[in-house]
Order: sequence, then C-alpha cells, then structure tokens
Amino acid sequence: MKLKITQVRSVIGSLQNQKDTIKALGLGRPNYVSVKPKNAQILGMVNVVRHLVTVEEIAD
Repeated sequence: MKLKITQVRSVIGSLQNQKDTIKALGLGRPNYVSVKPKNAQILGMVNVVRHLVTVEEIAD
C-alpha cells in the first residue's frame, strides 16, 4: 500500500519543524504531489502536517 500526499496549503507562517517535514516528504509548494510507502514513519510525518496536506491510499 502506498500513500499519495498532496500539499494543499502553503508553509508560510508554519513552524520550522512543519516546514522541514514538508521538505522531507518531497513537497514544497501547494499542489505538489508525492507518493510514499505506507509505514509508521511516513504516517507520523503526515500527522505533523495534517492541516497542510491531503492523503489518499493507492494500491501498488
């Protein structure tokens, strides 16, 4: 199972750890999309920036 992570809001005004998390997820600007494996690390990162992204599960 994989996750399709789409950034929907800008990181302007966000905390530094949230900006770092967005960058680590391979995002950076609104409407950027990244596909990552579904595991505990990625889910934790998504939880930190849940107000900035939308997440969809996709099959392999």
